[in-house]
Amino acid sequence: MDKETPEAKYWGDSGKSGMPGDWPGGGGGGKGTPVLNEIRFWTRIMKEHAMFIAAGLPCDRPDLIRTAKEFEARFADLEAKTLRANTVTPSLVRELREAVSDLIEFKYDLLRMMLECQLRPNLFPLLIDHITREAVHFLALLDMVCETHHGDDHHLRMLLSRVVFWIRIMKEHIEFVIHLLDPSERSLINQAQELRRVFVRLLQTARELESMANARPRFFNSAARFVDEAIARTTELRDFKGAAYELLLMCKLLSAIPSPLLADHIRREADMAIMEMREIREHIPVRKPTCP
Repeated sequence: MDKETPEAKYWGDSGKSGMPGDWPGGGGGGKGTPVLNEIRFWTRIMKEHAMFIAAGLPCDRPDLIRTAKEFEARFADLEAKTLRANTVTPSLVRELREAVSDLIEFKYDLLRMMLECQLRPNLFPLLIDHITREAVHFLALLDMVCETHHGDDHHLRMLLSRVVFWIRIMKEHIEFVIHLLDPSERSLINQAQELRRVFVRLLQTARELESMANARPRFFNSAARFVDEAIARTTELRDFKGAAYELLLMCKLLSAIPSPLLADHIRREADMAIMEMREIREHIPVRKPTCP
């Protein structure tokens, strides 16, 4: 972080995990299984996606605004159910799958209208594509929960595909932030542009390693080293996002960011990326050197 920018203090007292207290799997000690905590995380993310969409739609499309607000209320209700739950039940998964599938269809409808110049909201087309991919990722998680046999869960290529997913999400977060910062915020813009260069490189490498994993090597030490670097860089980005959030709260940041919640939203996604990549790193097979 630039010396002129205050460091984020979010994670200073969150314990050894290094995760903010409000993250389901972090220092907050939220009850439930890891899968339930992940479902809670993504349900809240879906609710906030609907909020951001509603805020960015043009006032001459009250029908779309109404639909977005209905999704917000629907996911708020589901979020409350997940917080009350102690386990993932089939009925809860079915209800979530239906809601996420409907939201994906709505997002695709919006994107299609934007691409065909039928809709001009205060939203980037790439942003709609971005949050649609996140919803598809959540739907895949729910589908996995429904399966009784996970035989190849930790197949190397599948693991690296998840790394590709998160690095692309992080890269696009940086690009959105760059476009939303006021041009006078040169110091922050410079930091964001440097972070973007890092994540462009990481994404290219991640895709190459994912492709190499098709050879099904028995161990892949280079991939393990790469994931270590991705975790470290994502931690730097997480702190940048946290600092931006604090600056917004203190009214010390000039931007077109509509709400501090947006900065907090992408900070929480960075936390999830770090947690998931740490888990992935543990499952990448590595051959340890033997002493001569």
